Amino acid sequence: MTDGPFSMKINRRSVLKAAAAVGVAQVAAPFVISARAADKVKIGLDDPFTGTYAELGKNEKIGCELAVEEINKKGGILGREVELLSEDSTSTNTGTAVQKAHKLIDRDKVDFLLGNVNSAMALATGEVSAQAKVLHIVTGGHTDAVTGTDCHWNVFRVCNTTRMETNSVSQILFNEFGKKWYFITPDYAFGHTLQQGFEASLKKFGGTEAGASLTPLGTTDFSSYLIKAQAANPDVIIFLTAGQDAVNSLKQAVQFGLDKKFHIAGAQQELEVLEGLPENARIGTWVFEWYWNQPNVPHVKEFVAAIRKKNNGKVPTARHWFGYVSTWTCALIANQEKTLDAVKLAKALEGFTLPPEIALMPDKVAYRAGDHQLMPDLYVGHAVSKGAVPEDLFHVDKIVKGTDAALPVSETGCKVTWPA
Repeated sequence: MTDGPFSMKINRRSVLKAAAAVGVAQVAAPFVISARAADKVKIGLDDPFTGTYAELGKNEKIGCELAVEEINKKGGILGREVELLSEDSTSTNTGTAVQKAHKLIDRDKVDFLLGNVNSAMALATGEVSAQAKVLHIVTGGHTDAVTGTDCHWNVFRVCNTTRMETNSVSQILFNEFGKKWYFITPDYAFGHTLQQGFEASLKKFGGTEAGASLTPLGTTDFSSYLIKAQAANPDVIIFLTAGQDAVNSLKQAVQFGLDKKFHIAGAQQELEVLEGLPENARIGTWVFEWYWNQPNVPHVKEFVAAIRKKNNGKVPTARHWFGYVSTWTCALIANQEKTLDAVKLAKALEGFTLPPEIALMPDKVAYRAGDHQLMPDLYVGHAVSKGAVPEDLFHVDKIVKGTDAALPVSETGCKVTWPA
């Protein structure tokens, strides 16, 4: 059956004929269901499914899809079925991401917007969603400004800020591996703010910046940057690359033998990257934003099993968790407040705590009032070349609470202005 006025007219005629034959009571329920099906709550995902960050975006989508399935089994949002609409932002074209955000909001009439992996795209689409007055959950764009200087009343973020990531690991790197650092930095908002966070730590601890190489997104040959890093003779080479860029840069660093001369480290690391590396390149000190092997945390086992069913038997990554939490956030707050009004929902989300079966972490996980940043745990540890279980490629050495790693709201630069 197709949707639209014509199909509804035919459907109504069929219902009237059936009512005359067998009684209204027997046909009322299916008619109501058909009407509700045409009045779905729509969640739009604007994320990269091609390019450098394609795997990250696709995994966020899988997490969203699982959440939608669970939400619908529990009655949907406000008693209405939930539908996920997704658009490929690409990994590098911010203009495309903005166009897709407009399509989802203006043409598809989504009630909520999710995304993006790319920090520049998260910032740009945040402007679009704010103007349209649509509640927007940033899934995986980390640059500080999203919940800092460029924050909006309608924008909330699940993944960490870059400063949270650098603050959680800097002291360990400085104390254990040396105070002279060189940076391999992707040349856009995400990389810039990560480097700035590490530089702030170096200044605080009295360390030295040996140099930095800015690398374009989609770089395949990192040799010139790695040669400069080696010549600088640092104690630690900080890799701030992500996605396929991280795979390429780390693989080539090992081919150059840099891991034998310097400590390899960084902030954000992902299971997608470690799985894409050869065993000898699974090295270094990193931060994971969520990790699947948490045997003592309630509900994690069930989440892992559910993602395996949707992900060709593979365990979930932080990206699956980002999509899952973002989607469930929309449902939880709308059902709590019994409305889809974006302003009312945004105000209710300030201070909102995720239930344990969604948070999937040891500590309390809540959206901070003032800047709308989620305060999750951060998992600091080291990569493992080969785990006892094939996908257990990271050893958690320390769990840091988000509230301990984040800057105070007063230092983020966020000044939330609410609509009149």
